[in-house]
Amino acid sequence: MSRIETFTLGIEPLGESPRKIYVYLPNGYDESRKTYPVLYMFDGHNLFDDATATYGKSWGIREYLDRNDIPLVVIGQDCNHTGHNRLGEYCPYPVYQSDWFPPIKTYGDVTADWFVNVLKPACEQRYRIKSDRKHVGIGGSSMGGLMSLYMIARYNDVFSKAACVSSSMDLCMEQVLDLINSTDFNKNTRIYLDFGSNEVKRKSSFVRCVDNLLTLNHAYSMKGCSTYPHVVPEGMHCEASWKTIVPVFMEYLFPELF
Repeated sequence: MSRIETFTLGIEPLGESPRKIYVYLPNGYDESRKTYPVLYMFDGHNLFDDATATYGKSWGIREYLDRNDIPLVVIGQDCNHTGHNRLGEYCPYPVYQSDWFPPIKTYGDVTADWFVNVLKPACEQRYRIKSDRKHVGIGGSSMGGLMSLYMIARYNDVFSKAACVSSSMDLCMEQVLDLINSTDFNKNTRIYLDFGSNEVKRKSSFVRCVDNLLTLNHAYSMKGCSTYPHVVPEGMHCEASWKTIVPVFMEYLFPELF
């Protein structure tokens, strides 16, 4: 049987430390001695269990992986739940003006460094997971999707795949594009990018989201990455909607497991 484990890990100098880490261990993990590919994700409390999800509905990742008997470990980091601190911790560049958010003082580079140099080594000590980039992915939604856009470029020697779901693309488009254009990507980088058609109401906003999606997709593609741009029909900006696309990005990012 699969199981969800939790442990805590210090995240200084950020707040709410130590932070809870959620770990999905697949069917057969205890009986096997093999090492497993791993997907690190943001907002770990929303991934596996409705009881811990902020709005009462999770991504259902455990249910999906169990149902399909997928030999993958998924590790989710809990966000900062105080005020607007999540925005700062999950934003890689400063934001001075936005249609949706107040100005954001960024700590995203601190969070990204912590994922790579604290969380990843700690999990590799605790669990039988692979450490080479070929078998390691990063993923998240909304601000976590933005961080995944950033980290697949900034740490492309660490991660070979990224699930960038409903990413807050507007906030840092220029900086992320500059980063992509200045990065020498490794071979076999796979990136899933999407947004839901019902995430915005105005036609002008929808056109802007499509343009952002295609612009990012083109930038990654021009650097040799394999990409999957996806406008999700009827998709909303919520976990219930993101649950429906788990099979899509999982099968694209980890085709060798299917």
